[in-house]
Amino acid sequence: MLDGRVAEALKESVERSNPQHADNRNDVTQGIHGHVHHFAPGHHLWLNKFVPQLQSLAAKYHVGNYVAIRGTNERFFESMPIYARLGMHLLFYGREQVKLLEGNRHIETLLMEQSKREGQIYDSPESRSHIPSFINTYKIDTSELLYPPESPAYKNFNDFFYRKLKPGARPVQNPDHEFCSAADCRLVVYPAVHDAQTFWIKGDEFTVPALLGLHKSDPLCQALEGGSLASFRLAPSDYHRFHSLADATVIGKPRDIPGQYFTVNPQAVNEKDLDVLSANKRSVLLLNHDATNKKIAFVAIGALLVGSIQWTVSPGSKVRRGDELGFFAYGGSTVVAILEPGMVEWDSDLVANSSPPKPGKLGIETLMKVGWSIGKVPKD
Repeated sequence: MLDGRVAEALKESVERSNPQHADNRNDVTQGIHGHVHHFAPGHHLWLNKFVPQLQSLAAKYHVGNYVAIRGTNERFFESMPIYARLGMHLLFYGREQVKLLEGNRHIETLLMEQSKREGQIYDSPESRSHIPSFINTYKIDTSELLYPPESPAYKNFNDFFYRKLKPGARPVQNPDHEFCSAADCRLVVYPAVHDAQTFWIKGDEFTVPALLGLHKSDPLCQALEGGSLASFRLAPSDYHRFHSLADATVIGKPRDIPGQYFTVNPQAVNEKDLDVLSANKRSVLLLNHDATNKKIAFVAIGALLVGSIQWTVSPGSKVRRGDELGFFAYGGSTVVAILEPGMVEWDSDLVANSSPPKPGKLGIETLMKVGWSIGKVPKD
């Protein structure tokens, strides 16, 4: 069975990210960070042993996606690293596999075990040796780091993964716009949740109550009904701290919701037979928006190989646009914000990318940085 070989390949890729693995050589591309489209001759022969047809499968299922560059008419194709590609194949190499995943505890357990294992590897002191290779592989701008790569502040790779930036590295733009990007990310925005379900989130079981882990009669779900949605997807290479999108007050403690460790790549989010956003492990923080006195549900969603979700704010805290709220330990991940109706008018260029005019077409994400404008409070 192909799914069995893909599962073994995923486990092998995680183990090869261990600096103590014989074939690691302190090169992150030898494990989960390798990109199939960029293999040199003879590179990653171990992967071909497990899944010799991975290249053809990648082409068949278009495992990658285009991202728009803001302020231009340009876009670029973003291919997946090995671990995300293998996770996608476990989901989508055939319709029957999706059904198998939903009813097969073995695959769910595999993804959870490997996510926890990757966290253990990247929490080890030996994993510091991966920092230079990670910087080189993903072209990390080290000039904006609060601590240089060789600093003892990074006791392991995860410390670098959720690295801090220098003050002023992510200034808040457009002071007359009340909402800014919550993360370095790939962003889609929708004036109403049902628009997101038309152009982006295709999971047939996705609803605001399901995402929040609440009954539809809950007052918060009632308040957010018909509200606006923004989805901030973080790739492994991104700065992985997330920030407030508005001036607000933190209401209560974050509420953790247990769940799965499925990939949150667009192909998974766009799949109608599986609602990954409300199936995955996530944590919900409630904000009260200063300017409108309305609620924002800020949902940090884990994904395949994400170790943990950590918050750095306390109940009752006052936060300004661009202030830090928390961070993700290793892995790609997503933040979804649901805002009460009438709170926000998203920037028109982001709406245009997210909601294509042609029927049947999907939206496209826009590459963003923390602090960039995403919208304003509508004028009466």
